[in-house]
Amino acid sequence: MRLFMPTRLIFEPTALEYPLGKAIYERFQDTGIEIQVTKSHNRITGLPGETPKEKYAEAKKTLVVGVRKTLEFETSKPSADYALPLITGCPGHCTYCYLQTTLGPRPVNRVYVNLDEIFARARDYMAQKAPDLTYFEGACTSDPLALEHITGSLHETIHFFGTTQDGRFRFVTKYDNVDGLLDLAHNGHTRIRFSLNTEKVIQKWELATAGLAERLTAAAKVAAAGYPTGVIIAPIFLEGDWEKDYGDLLDLLHQHLDRLALDPRRADLTFELITHRYTPKAKALITERFPETDLPMNEEGRRWKYGQFGYGKYIYDKDPMTRASEFFHEHIEKLFPGGSVQYIV
Repeated sequence: MRLFMPTRLIFEPTALEYPLGKAIYERFQDTGIEIQVTKSHNRITGLPGETPKEKYAEAKKTLVVGVRKTLEFETSKPSADYALPLITGCPGHCTYCYLQTTLGPRPVNRVYVNLDEIFARARDYMAQKAPDLTYFEGACTSDPLALEHITGSLHETIHFFGTTQDGRFRFVTKYDNVDGLLDLAHNGHTRIRFSLNTEKVIQKWELATAGLAERLTAAAKVAAAGYPTGVIIAPIFLEGDWEKDYGDLLDLLHQHLDRLALDPRRADLTFELITHRYTPKAKALITERFPETDLPMNEEGRRWKYGQFGYGKYIYDKDPMTRASEFFHEHIEKLFPGGSVQYIV
């Protein structure tokens, strides 16, 4: 797919004091792309756009380059111990994404250039838990692979964790530009997970991301390069002939691994399965930004559930959830007996 290029870049002045910030500035300074300066990467104002849809679109085309000043990492249960703050935001336009609400009305892409300071803080967290392993998630509020061709942050992060004894890194992506990561000395300390869905879901609601075949090929490449590999199927829409659609998806994954002479029956794959859910706030924002969307957000067939962070959401009723759990466990155990289902929610 065509890699993301911003319409405008906004720099914190202190970002230019770091090698990565300086490199990004020098790369773009003669390209004709608009470059601005801001006092804080957390206060971006003056972007064009009048309607919520226009404001959203302009923010998605904006890249902010800053210094991560807060080096206390957020927890990231259940996928990891801590969120590793490399990037915030994503250039993808996934209609259902939870970042619709968590990033506010201006979901700009922000990259942090003080990587050595972030890695040093990660070492502190590892030391607190050693000799037990400490797990770090790199995609809590972003898709870092989407900006890797600009930042190189994943390259540096995978190299860093490859040298540690007590730390493990993981991230998830909807993109396929993995070639620059394949020859790294990762030492099995980074698990790369791919967010997969059916062709219908990707084409309708995952705009500006890699296609299904591209993601499957990328997943097979990183598995062949020895990376621990994972699959997140999310959100799972229990609508229409969903069992056939998701059965076909799992078959395609099996075929792509087999095509690269990787035995799908022994592949070290983890599976994380998340059914579609939404909050009233998310529904309101989504319909503002995507007024013509046909994303299924009808309360009929749903039940209300309070989440771990204290707010409520609409999830599928118990019977379809039970059937989904049975379906995915059965198919994954058959096709990938070396893999493991981490959870289904």
